[in-house]
Amino acid sequence: MGKPKFSRKKYETPSHPWQEDRIKEENELIKKYGLKNKKEIWKAETRLRRYRGQARSLLAKITTGDEQSKKESQQLLLHLSRMNILPPNSTLDDVLTLNTEAILSRRLQTLTYLKGLANTPRQARQLIAHGHISIGGRKVTIPGYMVTKDEESNISYVEKSPLNDPVHPARPKGEFSSVSIKREIKPKETSEKVKKEETKTEEEKKEGKVEEPERKNEKDDSKELKGEKKEEPSTEEPEKQPDDNTTEEKTEEKVEEVK
Repeated sequence: MGKPKFSRKKYETPSHPWQEDRIKEENELIKKYGLKNKKEIWKAETRLRRYRGQARSLLAKITTGDEQSKKESQQLLLHLSRMNILPPNSTLDDVLTLNTEAILSRRLQTLTYLKGLANTPRQARQLIAHGHISIGGRKVTIPGYMVTKDEESNISYVEKSPLNDPVHPARPKGEFSSVSIKREIKPKETSEKVKKEETKTEEEKKEGKVEEPERKNEKDDSKELKGEKKEEPSTEEPEKQPDDNTTEEKTEEKVEEVK
């Protein structure tokens, strides 16, 4: 039996301490379920290992036609269905397909979070440890307590807990304020609207309601299409022609010089 002060270890440690894949999986499970340390994962693994080992040995005995093995297999399946780990009318082959998360999902910590009594799995652990959670009016302070199918519906706050007040800030909000969302126009809707507008304008043109814009001269349009430039008026000033009187005076001066 051992000493009551030093209880027997309820889990088995892994065979090798440094395994990269195993360490990554364990870290993900700690984040997902808000666990304190890896001992809680090892406890779930040992429980699962015990179930699978028992199912494996019973499958070997049932083939021989042992009646005791049939009774033990029925008891194992009834226990797993009562814990809501397996659905009813399951077989021993279904026990071998179980995963570690099937055991972790039945803990009181995860179920308090899933029922909406806490915002996060970490907060659910805190509420359980501080004595705010009860099962059927009985206060439970163990986050790793395995909840049965019948007890699942009876999880609630303790009667004297201040979290029973719906206005308490630590309590998760069940009602969400509605936010007005603007409707985004899809590209298909825009194309349909453009087509509708084009058809409307064509109908109005036929009726004569819409005035067509003034067209340019056909010559100007043809020049622009061909790339010819229009002749623009020159801004340069015309050269001044010399007056006749000034030319005559210059010729007379030259004749006098020659004389």
